[in-house]
Amino acid sequence: MDTLANALNVLYVSEKKGMPLARVAPASSLVREVLLLMQKNKYVGEFEFEDDGKSGAFAVKLTGNINKCGVIKPRFAVGKDTWEKFEQRFLPAKDTGLMMVSTSEGVMSHIEAKEKKIGGRLLGYVY
Repeated sequence: MDTLANALNVLYVSEKKGMPLARVAPASSLVREVLLLMQKNKYVGEFEFEDDGKSGAFAVKLTGNINKCGVIKPRFAVGKDTWEKFEQRFLPAKDTGLMMVSTSEGVMSHIEAKEKKIGGRLLGYVY
């Protein structure tokens, strides 16, 4: 079970239905980091952890800014010089949307990784 794929799918479907709130379960630290990145880039609003005695869930406030989001499988390894190839493959246009990447310095957007000149593994995209 891919918790990140489930979380992004719940966000996408809830956004398309016009719901003000999405409940993402199960919760994990990777999902939390991705939600923080999406919140920082204004794709989602505030979110909070709900403890249900098992793995928990996140209640995420939707802002209406997600047109499409999803995971990237397989999780391609990207070098510090090969960002353009993957931007063209997964994003609709230049400077539109972001790819989430797991690096040695944590989860960040591909824009931050390009600025820091580091590579990593692609997790997902949102625009």
